[in-house]
Amino acid sequence: MVYPARCTLCGVVVDSDFGLCGPCWRDTPFISGLVCDTCGVPLPGEAHEMPEHCDDCLRLARPWSQGRAAMRYHENGRKLVLLLKHGDRHDVVRPAGKWMARAAQPLLRPDTLIVPVPLHWMRMLSRRFNQSALLAQALGRETGLPCCPDLLIRPKRTQTLKGMGVEARHAMLADAIRLNPRHAARLKDRSILMVDDVMTSGATLSVAAQACFSAGAGDVSILTLARAAKDA
Repeated sequence: MVYPARCTLCGVVVDSDFGLCGPCWRDTPFISGLVCDTCGVPLPGEAHEMPEHCDDCLRLARPWSQGRAAMRYHENGRKLVLLLKHGDRHDVVRPAGKWMARAAQPLLRPDTLIVPVPLHWMRMLSRRFNQSALLAQALGRETGLPCCPDLLIRPKRTQTLKGMGVEARHAMLADAIRLNPRHAARLKDRSILMVDDVMTSGATLSVAAQACFSAGAGDVSILTLARAAKDA
């Protein structure tokens, strides 16, 4: 009664904590139906048993096997990501974990280990938290699967990738992500679910997936809170 539950986005009073009001829920671009099996971007048409792939994933060699995203990086989807990433709004994490767990169902295996994309220590120092690690831990709580927040490390500091093309992004990130040697035994022959907040070109996720395979992972799939996609 003293602290009524409020919508995570607009702040109006709602029935339960860590949720969205009706209008905000309606205007949030959750992904459902037919999606690209590799990156999770929504596709036109109806879902069926055979996997489909978007033009980007047909053109580019993705190192991971499957991918999903909870929402598009557009309007309220973008707002939620930025609230978490730059607004210190950690209350976004709890509902995001539920949305991501729902999207991740086709990717989960009994031996899945949830792993976030790492931050360089200087970025971690300035931001004070790794939003991908928070999302990975929330996903672990929702699914009951183990999470290793520091399985990967990022010893190489890179400049922002905003505005760069796919090739430039990959060149910038070369050798930027590696296995944390303390956890080498946990990775061997495991199914890894790589978690990040947003997928744009997929360059960061590609480098992280390659680091896992180089260290002996059996399989890597990816999951993001949001997927940047061209408007239909």
